[in-house]
Amino acid sequence: MPIDQAIAFFVFALVAAGTPGPSNVLLTTAGANLGILGGIPTVLGVSLGMGLMLFLVALGLGGLLLDNPVALEALKWGGAVFLLWLAYKIASADGKSGGASHWALGFLPAAAFQWVNPKSWLVSASAAATYLGADAGNAGLAAFSLAAVFVAAALPSCLAWLTFGAAIHRVLQNERHLRLFNLAMGGLLAASVLWILF
Repeated sequence: MPIDQAIAFFVFALVAAGTPGPSNVLLTTAGANLGILGGIPTVLGVSLGMGLMLFLVALGLGGLLLDNPVALEALKWGGAVFLLWLAYKIASADGKSGGASHWALGFLPAAAFQWVNPKSWLVSASAAATYLGADAGNAGLAAFSLAAVFVAAALPSCLAWLTFGAAIHRVLQNERHLRLFNLAMGGLLAASVLWILF
């Protein structure tokens, strides 16, 4: 990838990863419940999960799914179920050392979440269509370059959301307040199901 294209894509990825969305709700919740160190697995899950998704979409997986209505419908409804389950796990966290949300905010759920996150699909499809040139030569290397630049841009953005959540944690020392925060974050995540279904 030429350096000017890499810089342009890095800026795109920084903005895409930094703007509010379902993954950033997870990161904020992880920071508020687990602190910065405890939330690092969530940061890595979101960043690397999105990088893997972008890599596979750039290789052509996105086109295959979009061309298969049955697979797309299964992804949509499976994603809705997963989002609602994750929203429940967050909303039901009791506020004690992360409670029920600790597992929901780990590496694997955060990485898997990217596959049902509408924003992740939109970003991946847009990035592949805009920044993957026909003259790339080696498709695998081009897809890997996109994914690597995206992860490099996503990590600081994800850390910013995690840090924001950890700053909120200082305000949420009261167990009742943390419980209300978890209910609100779970509700926001459940509301994002509307993006998938409608």
